[in-house]
Amino acid sequence: MTVTGRTPVPAEKRGVSTIPYSRKLLPLLVMVVFVGYMLAPLWWLLIAASKNRADLTSTNPLWFADFHLVDNLRDLFTFQDGLFVRWILNSVLYAGVGALGATVIAGMAGYALAKFEFPGREVVFNVVLGGVLLPATTLALPLFLLLSQAGMADTLWAVLLPSLVSPFGVYLSRVYAASSVPDELLEAARVDGTGEVRAFFRVAAPLMTPGLVTVFLFQFVQIWNNFFLPLIMLRDESLFPVTLGLFAWNSQATQQAPELRTLVIVGAAVSIVPLIIAFLSLQRFWRSGLTTGGVK
Repeated sequence: MTVTGRTPVPAEKRGVSTIPYSRKLLPLLVMVVFVGYMLAPLWWLLIAASKNRADLTSTNPLWFADFHLVDNLRDLFTFQDGLFVRWILNSVLYAGVGALGATVIAGMAGYALAKFEFPGREVVFNVVLGGVLLPATTLALPLFLLLSQAGMADTLWAVLLPSLVSPFGVYLSRVYAASSVPDELLEAARVDGTGEVRAFFRVAAPLMTPGLVTVFLFQFVQIWNNFFLPLIMLRDESLFPVTLGLFAWNSQATQQAPELRTLVIVGAAVSIVPLIIAFLSLQRFWRSGLTTGGVK
């Protein structure tokens, strides 16, 4: 039955996409190819972690064989009196404390650069930008010499102290503080007698939460995956992070103990779990930040 007296509404005005299906399919296929390319190493790692040493070279590398994951995990956590557990805890300490400290320092520095007028502010910010562009490997040797002079080499502090500095975090915090913290709100807090430090933690920090979470996650991942700095700073095996520990095992596996190769693969798979947990537990702050930005 046809209804008369009404003008058909074009598809564009009804919110219906008029792009041909073939043009939509091509970007989707490209995206699927790149996602598969990025996930293929992770898939291989999960498959290899479930195999024993014999199946690693004699079966399909991208599909399961006999399932030995539980046995492999038991061997990993009991090898050398649970040394791998110590490495994981060291990485949690380095990455957790370092990222938290770096987030607080970067957040306060970025907030000060965004909300305070003082001589040389732009010079300081340009120095911070220079720190963002400077490769971290170029600072490893000077840091080693400085910490050696201070007697901190081959200690926890040799990895923790450099982790507290995040030029990118300062840059991101300044940008986020400038856009998300209203000056009027800070003035109202000062009129009420709130000090500057309290104003940051009670007024500015909650508004900067998505940006600070981003700084924390970036720094956490960077410290967790850091290899070169611990390699230079540490000699005591009990202080190794998991990256350096697995490297040491892998060096022995190629020369002295081939049976360590399975433990290296399983350990690499286990070492990804804390990163996944950190991302999944903190991504809601990103989502809330995106929603807030959309409302603004």
